[in-house]
Amino acid sequence: MGHASYEPSGREREIIDRVQEFCRSIAEVTRERDGFGHTVFKVRKKSFVMIGSGDDGGGSLSIKADLTTQDLLVKRGPWIRTPYIGQHGWVTVWGRDEIDWEEVEQLVRDAYRLAAPKRLAAQLE
Repeated sequence: MGHASYEPSGREREIIDRVQEFCRSIAEVTRERDGFGHTVFKVRKKSFVMIGSGDDGGGSLSIKADLTTQDLLVKRGPWIRTPYIGQHGWVTVWGRDEIDWEEVEQLVRDAYRLAAPKRLAAQLE
């Protein structure tokens, strides 16, 4: 588990930068550090992406999803049901795994749609 004052690893920084790039064109996205040291992307105070240090310091990427998408991603792998918040649809991939960035971009956009008010989500179309 991280802490708010720790410095992100190189792989974690890479994940943060990639997600930041995806979010540049999306309305009202903010980036914060939570009390556990996770980098959290939010829309109107609702989290839709979290990036942490991972168990090995290699980074982890957690994304809000609906339960159907979560089930499909977990069955296929390398995604897992996110500990503690997986019951809400969240999925996680570890930085040590091969990350499909095109898939992640689509998942980030879908997560934003789940978290954003309808008016903002509609602007994404």
